[in-house]
Amino acid sequence: MTMTDDNQATASAEGKAQRRTLEAAATPYAAAWTATGVPASPATIDPDLWPEVAQPPSGAKAAVAGKAAGFLFKGAVKRLPLRVEYPDGTVLGTGGPEAPVMTMVRPDAFEARIGDNGLIGLGESFMAGDWEASDLAGVLEVFAASVDTLIPTPLQKLRALYLPRTPRQERNAEQNTRSNISRHYDLSNELFSNFLDSTMSYSSALFPLTSGPLASVGWEELAKAQQAKIDRLLDKAGVGAGTRLLEIGTGWGELALRAAARGATVYSVTLSSEQQALAQERIAAAGYADKVTVALQDYRAVEGEYDAVVSVEMIEAVGYEYWPIYFQTIDRVLAPGGKVAIQAITMPHGRMLATRNAYTWVHKYIFPGGFLPSVRAIESITQQHTTLRVRERMGMGDHYAATLRLWEERFLSRSQEVGELGFDSVFQRMWLFYLCYSRAGFQSGYLDVQQVVLDRREAQL
Repeated sequence: MTMTDDNQATASAEGKAQRRTLEAAATPYAAAWTATGVPASPATIDPDLWPEVAQPPSGAKAAVAGKAAGFLFKGAVKRLPLRVEYPDGTVLGTGGPEAPVMTMVRPDAFEARIGDNGLIGLGESFMAGDWEASDLAGVLEVFAASVDTLIPTPLQKLRALYLPRTPRQERNAEQNTRSNISRHYDLSNELFSNFLDSTMSYSSALFPLTSGPLASVGWEELAKAQQAKIDRLLDKAGVGAGTRLLEIGTGWGELALRAAARGATVYSVTLSSEQQALAQERIAAAGYADKVTVALQDYRAVEGEYDAVVSVEMIEAVGYEYWPIYFQTIDRVLAPGGKVAIQAITMPHGRMLATRNAYTWVHKYIFPGGFLPSVRAIESITQQHTTLRVRERMGMGDHYAATLRLWEERFLSRSQEVGELGFDSVFQRMWLFYLCYSRAGFQSGYLDVQQVVLDRREAQL
């Protein structure tokens, strides 16, 4: 279902209006950063913009839940390799002098938030400044590595009874998907350009061996590593001169540009009007407007036949219950002999099953409707619902950790520019938490990212 020009204009206007509202509502950005580079704790928080961050939960129920959560939290961190420092001088954790430090500023507010909202409260309490960390990713990595044991097993079984569920309007049915995508990708192209490299690639890079150790790879290596990632996917999908390529998830157009430079004809779909506009500008400037079409369209509505399908970190936005439709759509439009190459963030299968109905901080503040697959889920769904089969895959989680570190450093260095766009200190702390939370997942091994190649070849006997 291709949107009309009027629909596109309305969608673009909505995205710009959303940004103007954010800019108008944001508290004046005071360029006060701590010595460690973390955005300073906000002196005041706009309750209209941040209703559940401005004040911690209150009342008798919140007090009881907070005390219980505080008891569980202290019991958990006592055995973890970090240091949790309280205002009264209490220090918990097994970490030595070099361990990451979590500094409690307002412990009562912190406990009330996690008592009311679990791990959503952990993120909200950081946004509010209830706790600080000089090495935020390091603290979160400790928690990510211990995610299965933070809460006692008997209580884990009760989580579904009191933790929030995904709002119906955030399920990725066709009528909701546009809104879910817009809430993240239509924030501002200028925001993303402040921490992405010149390719405007918002997915894991693939650093060549010549880049050096991943733990210390520098910013100057990022753009060519993003192009290396794209080129490997295009190679695996067999994209060359004359290829009819479908790209599901345009981003800001770098993959389409590189495919067109090979002589392919590209049809790329996105639900972000901001991304569509900038991608079209970049494609026209490069002289490939006649080779690339960027449509504001749901992947489910794509028609036609394509020799190759490529999709980079888009399956995460599809939603657990819609993965069969995603792969069935690819199967439906793939020409005989065609190949598919996707890049997907993955998680362990057991954790995927345990959390598929959870509503998390990332859902609430970053990616509404999103969910990460496991490799096993991709293999199982394609076997059960399509003629596609996984033929090859490559894990590159360490490369994502390095990519996120570079984004984080760049974002911190552009604090003034981000503030001038109208994004206040609460937003900046939220975005930093998101980047560090993600990096911690890859550094701990809790998350991975895979390049997966699929085709329809008959299984060998």
